[in-house]
Amino acid sequence: MSDEPNAVAFDINGIISHQRNRYPVLLIDRITAVDPGKSASAVKCFTYNEWFFPGHFDDEPNVPGFIQIESLTQTFIMTFLCMEEYKGMKTNFVSLNNVKFKRKVVPGDVLKIDAVLTSFKRGIAIGSVQSTVNGEPACSGDFIVAVPAVLDRFKPKSS
Repeated sequence: MSDEPNAVAFDINGIISHQRNRYPVLLIDRITAVDPGKSASAVKCFTYNEWFFPGHFDDEPNVPGFIQIESLTQTFIMTFLCMEEYKGMKTNFVSLNNVKFKRKVVPGDVLKIDAVLTSFKRGIAIGSVQSTVNGEPACSGDFIVAVPAVLDRFKPKSS
């Protein structure tokens, strides 16, 4: 996706202006391309000075699964949070399905992440995300994420 001539990209300041995650849980470094309402690609560069490496594990540092999942999720939500009407809105997990870890991710690795939004209706986003390191599959899954501010508009009103 990043080879598209008119692709939109965001540096860290652009990411911060579009989603609510902040240090220490802002886990993507750059959105390399986004097609609003359709797809997003990102990178995360893991260095040994990440807060989780000393505890996971001091003798064999590797990226915990939850960090990988959160990196994928932050890329996925940029498929719709990059749209002006959703910019900066809070999101919540609904479900994670078919999550697979294919390789260990270690300090020095660059995680390349590609997300596809297959449906976004009434505040529910559905899609899939995959990541690679040096072209090798790393982690993937199917995600459903809610945008409560949008979802609430469609809830029945009590009398």
